[in-house]
Order: sequence, then C-alpha cells, then structure tokens
Amino acid sequence: MTDDVITKNRREFLGASALVVSATAIGLSAMTNAPASAADHKQNPFTLVYDGAITKNEPGKVNIHPVTYKLNGLDIVANVYTPANYTPQQKYPAIVVAHPNGGVKEQVAGLYAQHLAEQGYITIAADAAYQGGSGGQPRSMDKPQFRTEDIHGMADFITRYAGVDTARLGLLGICGGGGYALAAAKVDKRFKSIATLSMFNSGRVRRNGYVDSQLATIQQRLQQASAARAQEVAGGAVLYAGDANLTDAQIAALPFDLYRQGYEYYWKTHAHPGSTFKYTMSSLLDLMRWDATDQIDLIDTPLLMIAGSKADSLYITEDAFAKATGTKTKELFKIDGATHIETYWVPKYVDAAMGKLKTFFGQHLASA
Repeated sequence: MTDDVITKNRREFLGASALVVSATAIGLSAMTNAPASAADHKQNPFTLVYDGAITKNEPGKVNIHPVTYKLNGLDIVANVYTPANYTPQQKYPAIVVAHPNGGVKEQVAGLYAQHLAEQGYITIAADAAYQGGSGGQPRSMDKPQFRTEDIHGMADFITRYAGVDTARLGLLGICGGGGYALAAAKVDKRFKSIATLSMFNSGRVRRNGYVDSQLATIQQRLQQASAARAQEVAGGAVLYAGDANLTDAQIAALPFDLYRQGYEYYWKTHAHPGSTFKYTMSSLLDLMRWDATDQIDLIDTPLLMIAGSKADSLYITEDAFAKATGTKTKELFKIDGATHIETYWVPKYVDAAMGKLKTFFGQHLASA
C-alpha cells in the first residue's frame, strides 16, 4: 500500500458514526518533547520505524529474517529475529510478540522483538491477518478470533524454526495484542510464560467505551454494527470505524491520553504505511460480545503484566490481573511516570520494561 492510498483511506472511512471513534485504541496524550520523526520507514531496508532498528544483517549480531507463511489459507508476513552468533545447531528459547490494535510488526512489536533477541531469544512479530502486509479481505477486520488465531499461528511457525527449543516458548502481547495474548494463553499450553505490556481489552473498550465512557450507547452502536454487516453481505460498501484525519487542534482536544499520544505515535513519529487505526464496523459484533478476561483463570503459567503508572489504560491491566487467579506466579509491574504509548518508545520506559522482561523470561524460560 502506498502512502497516498493510506492517506486517502484515512479520510474516507469515518462517515458512518462518530460514536464508535471514541472507543478506539488509537492514541494517547500529545507527546511532550516528541521527535519530529523518530524513524522513517523509507530509510530502513526492512521498513522498521523504531529507533535503533536493524538496517542490515551482520555476522555476530542480531539479525532479522522476513518470512511468509500460510495461516488458514492466508499469507501472513512476519519478521523473525535471531540472537547474536545464532547457529541452527544450538537450541534457543523463543518468544512470540503480538502487536497493538492498528499496529504492524515494524513498530513497537519489532522494537521489543529486537530487544528480546539481544537477550538471546529467537523472536517473531507478524502482521495480523487482514491487516498490514498480511492477506485477507475485507481489509482491517479486527475480530478476536482472528487475532487470537494469529498468535497460535506465530507459535506454529516459530516452534518449527531451526534452533528453537519448543519447551521454552514465551509470549509477549502489547496493547490490544496483550488482550489477545491472554486469550491465546488460556488454552495454548505451548506458552510457558506470558507477559503483557500496556494491555488493552478490546472487547471491554469496544463494548463500554474507553474508561467505560459509552455505556449509554451500547445498543445504538450494536445497531450500527448490525447495519454495517447487512450492507456488507448485500454487496455494499464496507463501513469502517476507528480512524480519522484529525488536525493538531482536534488531536489536542481528545479526552484521553491514549488517543492523543496514539495519533502522535502512529501518524507522526512512528508512522508506517501498513498501519491504520480503522477496523470494519461489522467487527464490533464480534468485539462487543468478547472479553479478554473471560475464563482468564485458565492461565496457569507464570504471568507478568506491565503498565505505565500514569496510563489512563491502567485500569484494564489491573482488572485482568485481579481476575487471573489460575496462576500461582504472577506480577503486576508499573513503570513509574509512564503513560500507555510512552512504553512503546521512550527509552527510559522501554529500558524499564525490558529490565523486567529480562528477569521474567530469564527465570521462566531459562531451562526446559
């Protein structure tokens, strides 16, 4: 997809309903001291947009390997990161990294996948089906069953990758990917330890609104989603929600940190042509009846949940953590002073998260 097409898409899909927009996971408060452009996808041969990204594969260093595989008939694109001095004859622990809603593997998921590879793990970050560079029509469906299956699919692929010790597989989910990681880990016992960063419960937020701010309009929004599905199956235009071409003033006026900073991150400092915030409005039929915490007590493996102490999404992590009663080993770690999106890119907050992840995965994936 070209930059022009992405810009056009951002401008054209909103018309159906402004009610749904405030329930999206697009952003956070206007970033103070944010760089004008942290990374340009056009300047990186792998189109990575995070600071410190790999620009070429070199012997003796962490390397990146773009791969494609099939999942339920769709082509999935992913990046595999291998540790320094990787050799397929050795056995390495591996970690699956699930990206945020609207994100792609070249953004924060890639950043953490690369950092974890620096710690000696083989890691994989893939674009969700129907999103980014992966296949599937219509574009930008965001249904929990597909996002959860994406995680199972990454596990399928990476456990067959040369050098991976299948008995030492971990999972890291970021933002919306964190909610879907919890869903996958409830039943997929290949994952020996699970971590989330700035977890976002897409079902709760799409149903209730962010910070439960749209409880009064649930039925109205379900009517809109139902009408959108009826229009799709009748051959009409696919309606979208969750994206908008806002001015700086409009961004600054958004009510939550998550929205304001998200626009800055995804549209300015870490923009990528494969990353949009729109999702099919009919996806709400699946999202609004789903919740990341349903049957969360099925998780019986070590669980680490990380969130910023100043994140207005912190309530989502705290709620899930309290309900995760099936594991005897769990920890909630708050990064002092961080908001939700700042855990994606601000060096001191990324370092804090990585320090905790290093200890957690080191302890629980250290040996078979």
